[in-house]
Amino acid sequence: MSPNGSREEAITSGAAERDHAEALGATGQIRIVEEVESAFTEVVTAAFANREQQRFSLVLSGGPTARRCYTDLAMTCLTAPRSSEGGAIDWSVVDIYFSDERCVDPEDPDSNYHQACDALLDKVGPVGSVHPMYVGGNPDKAAAAYEKLIAPLGSFDLVHLGLGPDGHTASLFEGSEALDNPRGALCMASSDPSGRNPHQRITLTLEALSRAREVVFTVTGAEKLPAFQRLRDGVDIPASRVRARSVLWLVDQAAATPGHP
Repeated sequence: MSPNGSREEAITSGAAERDHAEALGATGQIRIVEEVESAFTEVVTAAFANREQQRFSLVLSGGPTARRCYTDLAMTCLTAPRSSEGGAIDWSVVDIYFSDERCVDPEDPDSNYHQACDALLDKVGPVGSVHPMYVGGNPDKAAAAYEKLIAPLGSFDLVHLGLGPDGHTASLFEGSEALDNPRGALCMASSDPSGRNPHQRITLTLEALSRAREVVFTVTGAEKLPAFQRLRDGVDIPASRVRARSVLWLVDQAAATPGHP
């Protein structure tokens, strides 16, 4: 990333001339792209090709943008020939985790696990391993069990996150104990103090996210423009606190540009 924060043209396969990158201080790098979904697929396939170990740990998210990203990734993987240069992903060596989850039945449409299976995992399988975050019971106990699962990993290869209209990411909400995380946990039960986001949740904490080799945010639509502008302006929102070895924001024109149709 450019240390002086100046904009530079993003060099990506098939990128439009208007696509560009800009530094965002400690928060990472922004790429404004014409199509977030295909850019996300490129990031995932490149991360897999350049992985440091034989296996690849991928943390999935939820929401409409994530669903579209996973659909694009699945379609690309099903149609691209495998090659040593990363033309496709060998899903048998991929280990799937989740950034957060609503405390609902795994088959509930609101479940991030359900969405990931429907849009991606059921299409590209068999997958090396899949680790749902919540399958029932007490949320605190489920969070403790997930922390026990991920603690030995040391790091995640790639974490996918989104941006809520209120500035939250994963299920780290303004004013929540999980965001402040006074005891340094890796995974916690969480809920939105404002009540805007329903359901009790389980979420990875900032401590866990900081262990990622790469974090990629995907942000689409004018609904996200106010939150993204606050991030750009340096306002302290939950999403702006995410740190990792590399943090990349893939943002479309509608979310990045006021008045863009």
